[in-house]
Amino acid sequence: MVLVEVSESSESKSSLICVDKLRGVSDFSLEFMKHRVKVRASCNGLLCCSSIPEKGVYYVCNPTTREYKLLPRSRERPVTRFYPDGEATLVGLACDLSMHKFNVVLAGYHRSFGHRPEKTFICLIFDSESSKWRKFVSLQDDYFTHMNRNQVVYANGALHWLTGSCSCILVLDLNGDVWRKIWLPDEVCGGAGNRVYLLESDGNVSVVQMSDAWMTIWVLKDYEREDWNLVDRVSLRCIRGMVPGIFPISQAGQYVFLATHKQVLLYHRDSRVWKEMYSVKNSSTLPLWFSAHAFRSTILSCH
Repeated sequence: MVLVEVSESSESKSSLICVDKLRGVSDFSLEFMKHRVKVRASCNGLLCCSSIPEKGVYYVCNPTTREYKLLPRSRERPVTRFYPDGEATLVGLACDLSMHKFNVVLAGYHRSFGHRPEKTFICLIFDSESSKWRKFVSLQDDYFTHMNRNQVVYANGALHWLTGSCSCILVLDLNGDVWRKIWLPDEVCGGAGNRVYLLESDGNVSVVQMSDAWMTIWVLKDYEREDWNLVDRVSLRCIRGMVPGIFPISQAGQYVFLATHKQVLLYHRDSRVWKEMYSVKNSSTLPLWFSAHAFRSTILSCH
């Protein structure tokens, strides 16, 4: 399933929809939450949301059970332009269904007022078992683009983000609070008409490269050896007009969900068939892929 926030310019409001390959399109409500929120990350049926009226306030919720948990404040002084220290560039959610626990990660570069971000990388991790935040500081040279930091993948007990250079994946091992890198296949490259995206594929880390004519899908099969497998190469000829603005959102088995500015598409890798699942009827202020997340339902409690 894919969870998409749709902004309608005519009504100046946002609504959430859920697109499912079997059930089609349905409304998706977070009205049970205390505040108006923005979805920041999704993992195994739980959502990490930030409060819209109160900056720096985060929730974890389960839309299936309509439960939510207000996380304790991670800092005493609110984030402002005068006090930007520790402002979260990356937001990640790791939900371990086998252990019945979750972690929320807020990470960002130290930035003093009036200065550019430094290489000092501040990371805060909330642990649902202790219900507390822990903090550690490291040096980090790899920066992130806006779209890349919206796609975070939880696999093998770690969170993964794609770097802005598209040369490697930055990995946070939640067991030891250690950052490391996983290098992408030599054939994968950003720029020169290529766009690279990070997805999850049946519990594995996956990279999708989009060019003008092809969608190439890689899966990290051997995590320790960093062994990537090329699993599919899809021709984009029949959706040629949509290619410049198309964005892969989610993978499940043989299905790939993709979004354009106003449409959500479903591609079946076995049958090689494309299907339009949703289309915005009115003008939308933001592209659909600007706030879209992979989603699967669960009854796991967020408390």
